[in-house]
Amino acid sequence: MGGEIKMKKNNKILKLNGGYIYQGDSYDLIKNPTFLRKYEGKIDLVITSPPFALNNQKSYGNHKGNNKPNASDEEGHEYIEWFSNYAEPLTKLLTDKGSIVIELGNSWNKGEPTMSLTTYEALKRFKEKGKLKLCQEFVWNNTAKLPGPAQWVTKKRWRAKDSFTKIWWFSKTAFPKADNRKVLKPYSKAMNKLLKRQMYNAGRRSSGHKISAESFLNRNKGSIPSNVFNNKDFYYDQLPSVIDLSNTYTTKYGKYCKIKGLKTHDARMPPHIVSFFIDFLTDEGDKVLDPFAGSNTTGYVSSLKKRKWVSLELRREYIKGSLGWFKKDKYFENKI
Repeated sequence: MGGEIKMKKNNKILKLNGGYIYQGDSYDLIKNPTFLRKYEGKIDLVITSPPFALNNQKSYGNHKGNNKPNASDEEGHEYIEWFSNYAEPLTKLLTDKGSIVIELGNSWNKGEPTMSLTTYEALKRFKEKGKLKLCQEFVWNNTAKLPGPAQWVTKKRWRAKDSFTKIWWFSKTAFPKADNRKVLKPYSKAMNKLLKRQMYNAGRRSSGHKISAESFLNRNKGSIPSNVFNNKDFYYDQLPSVIDLSNTYTTKYGKYCKIKGLKTHDARMPPHIVSFFIDFLTDEGDKVLDPFAGSNTTGYVSSLKKRKWVSLELRREYIKGSLGWFKKDKYFENKI
């Protein structure tokens, strides 16, 4: 697994499975001259799920956002400034055609059943500070997410449960490295029947599109991921751009933490989401960075996909638990 190497006081580096885990505050680390000399201009993909702008404090730590009705700028923009300050240093780490992928959940106004725009304001400021292009937005529908905000959903019954988060894809250029042929889905039963029949209802649609008699008759290696994903289309190694996933299945990470008596991270990104973006936006041998590693799902999936990886995590207990991904014991083995 490799030993620990001191970077500076209170910071450690753990080397394993083609990657590195750095312990410390991620903002301090990505601005550290030693870190910059090693990684500036060399990261092909930053993928992460940072702390959200929540009203209640989580065990992993989070900055509160503009979550008070009629909040002043001084009261309300702590989260926006904290989050957007990462844009410039993260952009410096990217290759010319590298990408930044960020999962960020909704925020709600404290004391009201109304949504806050903190998340969107933070993303806008992030884009501006990094001089980034917004390539596309994705949606993860967490089908097993608990009803929330609880006060307005389960008690007052004034809102439907908030069960999705968006995933935002940024890049330094309008034409980053990307190839959707690497994340094709198997054809549906209906499409396979159409290909076998070699004919369908061609002509002009009500939308104005004109579909020729040969438009969909070529059998390629699969279908391009759409912005809607159903459970029946779910595959463990590939995901489309809207992800309908419960995130309640047991992983080797969860088993390891339970056996070792370690606390699991409260907000884990599913391996399947990480897998999709790594396949879509990188090649074997590329470097992937997660500045808010948590359970280090990114490092684990990157190692399976033969990518080099760098993970940053503040809390030592989460780093200890994340080692469960890399255990070789048969009991813990599973694949993406």
